[in-house]
Amino acid sequence: MVGTAPSHALDSVYVLGVRVDRQTRLQTIERIDQLILNRRAGQNQCQQVVTVNPEFVMMAQRDATFRMCINQAALVVPDGMGIVWATYLLGKPTPERVTGTDTLPELARLCADKGYRLYLLGAAPGVAEIAAERLRELAPGLQIAGTYAGSPDVAEEEAIIERIRAAQADVLCVAYGAPAQELWIYRNQARLPVAVAIGVGGAFDFLSGRQKRAPKLMRRIGLEWLFRLYREPRRWRRMLALPQFAIKVLLRGRG
Repeated sequence: MVGTAPSHALDSVYVLGVRVDRQTRLQTIERIDQLILNRRAGQNQCQQVVTVNPEFVMMAQRDATFRMCINQAALVVPDGMGIVWATYLLGKPTPERVTGTDTLPELARLCADKGYRLYLLGAAPGVAEIAAERLRELAPGLQIAGTYAGSPDVAEEEAIIERIRAAQADVLCVAYGAPAQELWIYRNQARLPVAVAIGVGGAFDFLSGRQKRAPKLMRRIGLEWLFRLYREPRRWRRMLALPQFAIKVLLRGRG
């Protein structure tokens, strides 16, 4: 497994030992743009971007490799109001929540403006194709280098990487769910033929209309998790991470 530290120091805070960079969504897009320019200027290795939420932090308590994957990424942004709340408690608040779902359309607009090529990997068969069409509507002129469902199975890695290589993509968005998507990028980072790879979770499902997002008010006040639990009751076990996270942050503070 290969990981590298960020190419320059970022303003970061650690929540239970997991790094979070204090970035706005605009700064995140600007940072990704710079990473792509760095690649075109001769930087060889793909750079990983992680959108971290309380579930990530709790998984990282049990999985040292996942924690290393996050902490060595080029950029780690606060996806989840629980993360924003924790950084306030630690006295180094993040300026805003930066979700993968909200960032992807902004990233598509960057790619359209700069001529970067975007590859969508993951989700159920056919979903990435619908998401790609929606992104083209939101970002006229966007070049979709390719789409493929595939899977995070190690046996498929070589074939998937060859698909991406043939597509000549600049940015790779991976929707295998956490932690599979982050670990997939981390394992293959040194040989991924793109400038930037980012795990986007359910973003393709939301863009395609396969899943409905919480109303804006619920997202604004940090209750998107409650809406998802209502829509998908089977997620209740995963949601147990939220109170556990809150208790650990209150009791332990900085990891």
